[in-house]
Amino acid sequence: MKKFTNRFLAVVLLAAGVSLSFAQIRIVNSNANSAAPNSSAFVDASSNITVNSSSNIGKGMLFPRTDLTTFTAFSFSATTGIPNNYPTRFDGMIVYNTATSGVAGVGGTQGTLTAGFWYYDNKSATNTGGTWKPIIGDGGKENILQTETITTRSVESKQVFAKKGQFTASGSSTTPTAYTPGPIIIPASSTASVYKVTIYKAGTGSVYDNNVYSYDIATGNLITGSPSISVVYPAGNYDYIVEYIK
Repeated sequence: MKKFTNRFLAVVLLAAGVSLSFAQIRIVNSNANSAAPNSSAFVDASSNITVNSSSNIGKGMLFPRTDLTTFTAFSFSATTGIPNNYPTRFDGMIVYNTATSGVAGVGGTQGTLTAGFWYYDNKSATNTGGTWKPIIGDGGKENILQTETITTRSVESKQVFAKKGQFTASGSSTTPTAYTPGPIIIPASSTASVYKVTIYKAGTGSVYDNNVYSYDIATGNLITGSPSISVVYPAGNYDYIVEYIK
């Protein structure tokens, strides 16, 4: 009898495993999962008002918090498993990063790490050949830094990037006398071009101008003014942001 019981349990467990292997994954606070096999969603984390007994109680998905500066290696070979399991080596992997500076410990990093959601863009032939990129959110707000910052905008399907700097005007020339920490140089690219330059009066947050007479992509040097007239700025410090596509 004992042998029969053991064999029966083994058959039941095996059948359950086979059944689950072909089922959709459904993570939900609901006892009605009959629609899951026919759903396009692989993971369904939807909330059920009936089970919650209230329309004021919702459910969200909490992502693991990851410090990308300490993420130094992928611990699994992306070439194993079924053929379409990891077709491009962790391409599209999403994490919630907690690091507020530096770069990721594995793969490249677009700009400097900030707290928030990042994804791994990898079209290379190796696990480490991709680049971590921020998923920009926060209501569309962006924080432009002295390092390359990806903005929330694109022009003709080309991503707009931005960098922040500061220059000093002498009050007697259209050419700045100094740049802090240095002229903003656009990263080399065959398609690189300036999209916009916005100049602020340092310390005020007020836009002073949004034109320059000329801007040298290779050196970052600018001449104040517009295509129709040169303008000598009053002596003082000015913050400026260069936006560009590449």
